[in-house]
Order: sequence, then C-alpha cells, then structure tokens
Amino acid sequence: MDSAGSEEVEPLGRREFELLAEDLVRETAPRVFAVVQELGEREDGVVAARGLAFEDRAEVVLTEGVSRLSARTPESALRFFSGANGSRARLIWLLDLS
Repeated sequence: MDSAGSEEVEPLGRREFELLAEDLVRETAPRVFAVVQELGEREDGVVAARGLAFEDRAEVVLTEGVSRLSARTPESALRFFSGANGSRARLIWLLDLS
C-alpha cells in the first residue's frame, strides 16, 4: 500500500469525541409525539398512544395494553385512532409544548 500523500490522523480526545457523539445523537433523534383522542365536542380527551417519528417511518405504542404499530408518517397513524365512539384523533408534538 502506497502511503505517499496520505496523512496520519490523530485520534480525537475523549471530550472531543463525546461532543461529536452528542451532536450526532441530537441530529438523528426521532421526534416524540402523542396521539390524543378527543371525545365528543371537547367533552373529554385521552392520550391513546405515544410515538417516535423517524425520517422514514413512525413507531406508535398504545398507552393501554401492549399493542404497537408502524406507519409511514405520524399523520397516517391517526386513522387507527379516529372514529371509534365518535372520537377524533390529533397529534401533539412533545417539543412544541416546551
């Protein structure tokens, strides 16, 4: 192997690597959301599910029981939560609340 023109790269220090890893985690973190079912005409509401929105899909876990589902988008998962008992479903994004 010819090493002409190639430079040795020094490994990062522990703190520099930790900072890069933290940035990577922040940049690739899924967004957190909840599916809220509105019952009646704003008579009551319940958090029906919580989910993680990844770049290519959404993973949703129901708050009651152990069921989960995958959907293309968080919005497309809403159809599983609307209509039962006259309820309407909507997304609430966790970071939008802070």
